[in-house]
Order: sequence, then C-alpha cells, then structure tokens
Amino acid sequence: MPQELISKNEIPADVRQAKQRLGIVGNSPLLQVAVARAIRVAPIDLSVLVIGESGTGKEFFPQIIHSYSPRKHSKYIAVNCGAIPEGTIDSELFGHEKGSFTGAVASRKGYFEEANGGTIFLDEVAELPLTTQARLLRVLETGEFLKVGSSTVQKTNIRIVAATNVDLLKAVSEGRFREDLYYRLSTVQINIPPLRERGDDIMLLSRKFASDFAERYRTAPITFSESGRDALSHYSWPGNVRQLKNVVEQIALFESGETVDHEKVGQYLPANATVYTPALSSSRSRTYENEREMIFNLIFRLQSQIDELKNRLEEKHTKLVEAFVDMKEPANSPAEDDRETKPVDIMPTALVDISHAPAVPSLVASEPHSLEEKERQAIEAALERNNGRRKIAAKELGISERTLYRKIKEYGLDQ
Repeated sequence: MPQELISKNEIPADVRQAKQRLGIVGNSPLLQVAVARAIRVAPIDLSVLVIGESGTGKEFFPQIIHSYSPRKHSKYIAVNCGAIPEGTIDSELFGHEKGSFTGAVASRKGYFEEANGGTIFLDEVAELPLTTQARLLRVLETGEFLKVGSSTVQKTNIRIVAATNVDLLKAVSEGRFREDLYYRLSTVQINIPPLRERGDDIMLLSRKFASDFAERYRTAPITFSESGRDALSHYSWPGNVRQLKNVVEQIALFESGETVDHEKVGQYLPANATVYTPALSSSRSRTYENEREMIFNLIFRLQSQIDELKNRLEEKHTKLVEAFVDMKEPANSPAEDDRETKPVDIMPTALVDISHAPAVPSLVASEPHSLEEKERQAIEAALERNNGRRKIAAKELGISERTLYRKIKEYGLDQ
C-alpha cells in the first residue's frame, strides 16, 4: 500500500534511528518512505521483495527488517545469488550429503539450515536457476527442503527477504522466472529510489565520501565549487551510490586539497555522460537531444514574441502616421496659401524607426538559416543580457550549466 512522502523536517524517530544505526545518508522523501516501509513490515513475518537499480543500497533494507523483527537475535545471512555458480547454488542454499557429487567429501549444512529461526537475504534473486527456484518455492510454502543427495525432508523456520534490479514480471513473461515464486516473494514490495531522484542527497553523499577518504588516507580534503556541485547534481548516475562513491574517491585522490569545479568533475565522468535535470524531469534521464529540442523550442517562442512585438509597433506606427496626415489642413485653404507649412514631428523616434525596437537584435535583424544558428544566437543573446554570467544564462535558457559550457565551447563563444 503506497505511503505519502515524508518531509525531511518530519522524519519519524524510528526512521532517523534506523538510518543512524546502519549509516544510511540522505534526506530524500522517497528514501524516508522506503526506510519507514521496512520498519513497518519488520514485525510481521511476511516475505519482502526489495526492488531497485544496481548500486542503490538495497542491502540495507533486509538488515532493517531483521533488526526490527522478533528474529533480531537469530542469524542473518546474506547470499548473492548471482555470484554462486549454477552447479553449486543448490548445495550452498540447502546443503548436501557426503558423496552426493564429486568433491562432496563430507556432509554440509546449507544456508537455510544454518539460518533456522533467522533471516536470509537473497540478493539478485532473479539469477537463480529454474530448478533452484522450484526448491525455494517449496521452502516458502511449507518450510521444507531436501539436501542435495538426500531423501530426508528437513524443516526450517526462516524469513526470506529478496532483492533484484531486474523487472521480474518481464522475466516471468520470458520464462526466466517462476510466476508463482514471484508472487510468493513479493508479498510486500519496497522500492528504492535511484540516486538521480534523490536531489540534495547527491551532495550529502559526495561530501561524506570525500571526508571519509581524506580521513582514512590522511589526504588534504577537497571542496566543490558551485559549478562542481551542479555537475555532480545534474549527472544521471546510472551506477547510483556505488558509482558516486567511486568517482568522488578518485577526485579526492587526484585533486587532493583542490577546489573542484565542473571541468574537473567532468574528467572523472564517462565521455558520453547523460545529463539529468531534476527541475525539469523526475522520472527519466535528460539526453543531449532532449536539451537541444528544449533550446529550439525556447528560440521559437522568442521569435514568436518578437514577431508579435513588431506587428504591434507597425500598427502604432501606421496609426500615428494617419493621425499626422489628418492634422494637416487642405492645400487649397486661402488662409494658408501664403504661409509656409512646416510639419511637426510628433512621433517618437523609436516608433518611427521600428528597426531599433528593444527586442533581441540578433534574432530580429535576420532570419537564421539553420537550427544550429538559432541555437547559437539564443545562447549568445542570453549571455549578453546577463553580462556573461553563465549560471543565470543557463537557468534562463532552461538547460543545465554543464550543457551551456559545452555549447559555448562548441560555438566558440568563450573567445
């Protein structure tokens, strides 16, 4: 059942305590909801499925569930299903009897027997072979399992929390995952937000990782300039928190003691880095083409406004000219035959010569021949209006400062 977002100023005491206990950093409302949901389901002995992209920190949530459950004094075992070879996964989970296969020189307990009374966390559960999925389903339904090479049914009392970064429903439709097992595992689902949707958490984590690195290795701490912070905040982080930690630690090593700006940050990001603009989108990455289209739309809106202004000025000009003509007396008036007529200039200069109308000169003067030219002119005009202040110009254009820097370099506007 969905929950309302939790404001960072209204974080419940148990959520705050859980975060402190496990070292979870972040004030994102989406993150608070996930933690609160884990705490809420912990006392109820239901199977839980944790869903999130790789690197989002899914492993914290089974620990929260275990530590807030009646099983907290029993064993907690985490199993990475994707790291165990298919040929040995059954033996690892359920154990085996001596001589059941080559190399089985003695009987061995599996995780389900070892964790009896406690909690098992099955990470990357979508990687389990179909035969192992059938065995797991039996454990969930009856609490029974068979060791490899044994015919004796054993009982276990364990709670299973599973996690995956795979779309399990798609895996079910493709025949890679059992539908009945999916519904057994996902009695309760907890969705972990990707880093790009956590807003200010990106900088909170960046500062923590940089500080931890400097303290651990006794290096001079780094600081991030405003443009450096923008570069970190507007990158999409496909590897999430794990990737952020890796990048920040590299920066902390090679830029020790420095103030890190957007250019330095860019050196540690992939060459084809995807830009993400939280203010404009909260559910998907912003690619270069998205921003390019946005700039063109802005240019076309400006052009439309300029055309409308020109039409209004021309209408005013026409009306004033007509009024001026009407003020003149007829040429055959006797009273005026011998008097030199001197026209009076009653029209403001700015209205007589509409070419000087206060609009965007570069767009009014001539019609650009390409979208690239319009884009260049719009950026140049924004920079002029803001006296070269790129951050303000980027905000006015509705693009990230990183994209603006790239376009300035591309069009040679920094000369």
